[in-house]
Amino acid sequence: MNPAHRDSEPNGISANVSNWLVQNIDGVKAPFTFTMIAGGHSNLTFAVMDANGRRLVLRRPPLGHRLASAHDMAREFRLIRAINSTNVPVPRALGLCTDESVNQLPFYVMDFVDGHIIRDVEAAGNLLTPAARRRAGESLVDNMVLLHAVDPDEFGLGDLARKDAYIERQLKRWYANFKAQQTRDLPGMDLIHDELSKRIPPQHETTIVHGDYRLDNCMLNDDGDVVAVLDWEICTLGDPLADIGMLMVYWNGPGDDTSAWSNPTCTLEGFLGRSALTARYGEKSGRDMTHFDFYVTYGYWKLGCIIEGVYARYLGGALGQRDPEELEPFKVQVDNAVIRATTMLEKLQ
Repeated sequence: MNPAHRDSEPNGISANVSNWLVQNIDGVKAPFTFTMIAGGHSNLTFAVMDANGRRLVLRRPPLGHRLASAHDMAREFRLIRAINSTNVPVPRALGLCTDESVNQLPFYVMDFVDGHIIRDVEAAGNLLTPAARRRAGESLVDNMVLLHAVDPDEFGLGDLARKDAYIERQLKRWYANFKAQQTRDLPGMDLIHDELSKRIPPQHETTIVHGDYRLDNCMLNDDGDVVAVLDWEICTLGDPLADIGMLMVYWNGPGDDTSAWSNPTCTLEGFLGRSALTARYGEKSGRDMTHFDFYVTYGYWKLGCIIEGVYARYLGGALGQRDPEELEPFKVQVDNAVIRATTMLEKLQ
């Protein structure tokens, strides 16, 4: 057997990938082991270890139904390679494969970054001290400010997307994606889309917008500092306030009111609340936060669109044959996002 191959490649990785790695990534040595990294419901992420113990990460589109706009490996690779040249922490991009004979679909490889991904209360309690938890929130916001300060033109990303009418374009894009994957009648999603379209705030500037910036899409060190921002698949150019709005959709600090999408991880001692993080962003960035509630409302609606797509892919077999009851939580998450966005709309009246 070719020593570059292993008989136990996980679903989503073909034997040809090992040969491609040897031929295209400097310094790696076969054989390789591939392990799917837990977390995320869209593009698949694999930890790769070579014969010398060097660790890499491979990203590829999901199995089953895909949306080209959300699963474009070349675009995602281009983004992180460009961000490598800024002061925003991101894994080093190493190689892109667009030859679909290798693994059926394009994929890219980047360096493995050592650190913590905090997804639950247990991890936050065991891995971070109260001081590190406070720093995690501060660093999360500070690195978002750094990202929004990057000049897209200076780093070759000026043509990544149109620079005007960001929210208008996003509403159109996510609504089309939602309609293409809708699994049932959800009139609330239609109503929220229409109401948001009537209330779009003026866009005063255009920056890089991550699109899904949250605690568990960043890697932290022991002190709580962000050492890598991950998951750039829906990054684009647009209104930076959409990123901080989306972060608040996920965040639930001590004393914050709970919501359908509250994450109890951040309720532990040390973590800052939503208002403190929002104020820090406004102070550090110098941006006007007058219309901030609009962006939070939009974040809930957009999340409903994203999770409906995940639910549709899983119903379609992206995880193999599953009992529909096992997938019910995704349906409930979409319903809850609609409820929260509808409640937020009332604040905009």
